[in-house]
Amino acid sequence: MTKDFRASAAHCAGIVPTVLGWTPDQYWSATPAELTAILYVVSAASPGSQTAEPLSRTQLEKLKETFSYG
Repeated sequence: MTKDFRASAAHCAGIVPTVLGWTPDQYWSATPAELTAILYVVSAASPGSQTAEPLSRTQLEKLKETFSYG
C-alpha cells in the first residue's frame, strides 16, 4: 500500500501545479482532505461533467483566496 501511495502522490504532484497553479511546497503542505475537496470541485466543473456547473470567475477567485499559501 505504501508503494501505491508514493506512486499516487508523485503523480498528483506532477498534475497539481498545472491544474491549480500550486508550488511543490503548497502541494506537500496540503492535507489529503484539502486536496480531495479542491480536486472534486475542479473535476466536477470539467467539460462533460454531469455533477456541477462550471466554476464562475468569482468562485475560482474565492477558491484561490481561500487556499492561497503565498
